[in-house]
Amino acid sequence: MLPPLLLAAALAMLDNVIVGTAMPRIVGELGGLAHLAWVVTAYVLGTTVSTPIWGKIGDLYGRKNVFLASIVLFLVGSVLSGAAQTMGQLIGFRALQGLGAGGLLVGALAIIGDLVPPRERGRYQGIFAGVMSLSMVIGPLVGGFLTDQLSWRWAFYVNVPIGAVALVWLVAKLRLPKRRTDHHIDWLGAALLTVGLTALVLVTTWGGVEYPWGSWQILGLAGLAVAALVAFGFVERRVAEPVLPLNLFRDRNFTVISAIAFLLGFAMFGAITFLPLFQQTVQGASATNSGLLLLPMTAAMLVVSIVAGQVITRTGRYKLFPILGGVGMAVGMVLLSFVDVATTRTQLASFMVALGLGMGCLMQTAMLIAQNSVDQKNLGVASSSVTLFRSIGGSFGVALFGTIFARHFASSVAASLGPEAASQLASGGGQVDPQVVAALPDPVKFAIYDGIASSLATVFVWAIPFAALVAVLAVLIREVALRGHDDLTTVDAV
Repeated sequence: MLPPLLLAAALAMLDNVIVGTAMPRIVGELGGLAHLAWVVTAYVLGTTVSTPIWGKIGDLYGRKNVFLASIVLFLVGSVLSGAAQTMGQLIGFRALQGLGAGGLLVGALAIIGDLVPPRERGRYQGIFAGVMSLSMVIGPLVGGFLTDQLSWRWAFYVNVPIGAVALVWLVAKLRLPKRRTDHHIDWLGAALLTVGLTALVLVTTWGGVEYPWGSWQILGLAGLAVAALVAFGFVERRVAEPVLPLNLFRDRNFTVISAIAFLLGFAMFGAITFLPLFQQTVQGASATNSGLLLLPMTAAMLVVSIVAGQVITRTGRYKLFPILGGVGMAVGMVLLSFVDVATTRTQLASFMVALGLGMGCLMQTAMLIAQNSVDQKNLGVASSSVTLFRSIGGSFGVALFGTIFARHFASSVAASLGPEAASQLASGGGQVDPQVVAALPDPVKFAIYDGIASSLATVFVWAIPFAALVAVLAVLIREVALRGHDDLTTVDAV
């Protein structure tokens, strides 16, 4: 059953990045340039807030029907997004699509957990992690091709035939163990978690971009996030079926791997977000080619994920991999901290390979350890928790490293061209149009190139301790024996 699960989950990852290359055409047809960022933010927000809820509902009501429902919701959102006539409609439909995507990601991983015991799960999750990583690179290429050859609307419509194949396949062939559970939906907890996560994502998305970090809007959202999440913690201690059972954190492995997932997202997404800017501006790559230039990192992740999965399946030993992953990420960050304007594409590729090797040791191993740390009835919650913490970590990483990048860029340009030029060029978080920069006079252009390169290096310097902390935390993991077939409760298939 792996192919349809991979198809469904890959759609969720693809739509996170596929829309980027279609943005200029979307704005040209629908207008609404001021709200452009919300086309991406709405999707990310929908995915983030729905992930833990999908996981819990799957645990309560059975994963097959819940997973099928998430596919249908995602496809409805895709069709409506493709048919949108205004920017407001597109943003709303993208949020709907994101709600479905949250179920695709956590549902696929939880279903693998239902069908395959932890001892054999590594090989499947290794393939899964590799395909997800590859989707992040393929997304912009597919989006650009469809936009150029057909229309930007096909960046959304393309989901329909692929999703339909996965849907029919799963309806006909998927058989899962049936488990009886008393159904008590924690609506208050779900609402508080949604409010808290929404406010948290908006803080990290808007802070320093839409509003200053010290503005009442950002401080108010931060206060709302804290209040909602604290209230969520109180509620979860008192309800019969909490959305996120806090007693899971009594297990040391679950707590440690949740922290590792946060740091993985923090360091990975926060740091590599700025690589395409360096490649397109300083190294002169096109938007499409910058996606291809990430392939060394993605390929390394794919290979290591598959190899790690095979080794875990054969030996039952897994503790070494998160340790190696943290060390590998730290080494990759150290190498990338030496990036400058003279760095060649070959050198950059070799640095990214080191980073990819580290991330490949972590991506699927973290999910495996989390799932092995909980009872089978909480498999969905465990899967969604790792995904959630990684997503939140990524939001925080992008926010922090974006601020570091922008400030260092402004300082570098100011030293070369003066404060006024720095103020103009660093506006918008330090984002600079590569084509505009290429047309500038050489002294200005090279000052900007140097500013981008040194700012990128500074970001990776800051990322080093977070990556190293992953290795330190991984040492605390207890190598609990992976469950086999005899440890999984299986009854009548549904």
